[in-house]
Amino acid sequence: MKVNVQAVNFNVDKKLINFVQERLDKLEKYFDKVISSDVFLKLENTSDKENKTVEVKIHVPGEEFVVKKTCKTFEEAVDISEESLERILIKYKEKIRAHA
Repeated sequence: MKVNVQAVNFNVDKKLINFVQERLDKLEKYFDKVISSDVFLKLENTSDKENKTVEVKIHVPGEEFVVKKTCKTFEEAVDISEESLERILIKYKEKIRAHA
């Protein structure tokens, strides 16, 4: 799956990009028609420890799903986002099967 990673307010390192790619590739196990995904990594200007926001947009035929999570680390936010998208894709797949 094609994953576009965009960092807002900072430079993203290769390790984090690879981590995001690996995590989102897992989603294809649950729904094989994923076209692409856009990942936005934002460093929020707050004094909170949880200042790293990850927004993931998943494109599937005729639909787009968006998940946004804020955590202490980008890795944690990506993990939680991936789990949410996993549930969304499973539900979506069941919905399609029910109407087929």
